[in-house]
Amino acid sequence: MVAGFLALRLYSVLGKRTGHEQPLPKPAEDRVATLPMPRSIDLPAETRDTVNRLIEPKAESGIRALVAADPSFDLTQFVEGAKSAYRMILEAYWKGDRETLEWLVEPDVKAAFESAIDARAAAGETLENRLVSIERAVVSDAAVDGSLARVTVRFDADIAAITRGAEGNVVAGSLSDAVETHDAWTFTRRLRSDDPNWKLAETDEV
Repeated sequence: MVAGFLALRLYSVLGKRTGHEQPLPKPAEDRVATLPMPRSIDLPAETRDTVNRLIEPKAESGIRALVAADPSFDLTQFVEGAKSAYRMILEAYWKGDRETLEWLVEPDVKAAFESAIDARAAAGETLENRLVSIERAVVSDAAVDGSLARVTVRFDADIAAITRGAEGNVVAGSLSDAVETHDAWTFTRRLRSDDPNWKLAETDEV
C-alpha cells in the first residue's frame, strides 16, 4: 500500500508538472550521504538562532530523538545536503538520468520517476527546466522508528520550465518566467547501516 501510494503520489506530482514540468531534486554535492544537526540538540545560544531558521517547531522533538540515536547528526550539514540533493534529483529527473537517481532515491521512488520518464519519452517530449533558486529549505518533520530515521524538508523554490514536443515545438512553460514551487521531501536512512547515505523516500506538494 505504501509503495502504491508513493508511486501514485509521485506520478501525480511529476505528471501534473507538465505545465512547468517541475520539481524533483538533483544530486547532492556531497551526496545525500552527508546529509547530517549539531551534535547536541541542547545548543549554545549563539547557534540557536541559526537552528531556528532551519527547523519548524513541530519537528524539534523528532530531531531530538534523531540526535539521541545518532550523536553525529548535524542539522546544518543535513539541510545543505538536502538542498544539493533537491537540485540533483530534479535535474536527473528532467534529463532522464536513471543512474544518478539510482543512488539518490529509494527503489519505489525511482520506479515512479522512471515511469514518468518513460511516459515522457513515449510522447516524444523533452524538458528544458532550470532550478533558478531555492528560496527556503527547512526541516518540517522528523522521526525515528526503530533504526529508521525520517526527515522531511520543505523547499520553496523558483523553477523555469519548458516542455517541447517531438518536433521541438514548445508544448508548455517558459524559461523566461520562473514559477514558485513548494515541495516537501522525506529522506530516510537506517541508523545502524554502514551506508551513511540518506535517500529520498517520498515527495509531496505543499
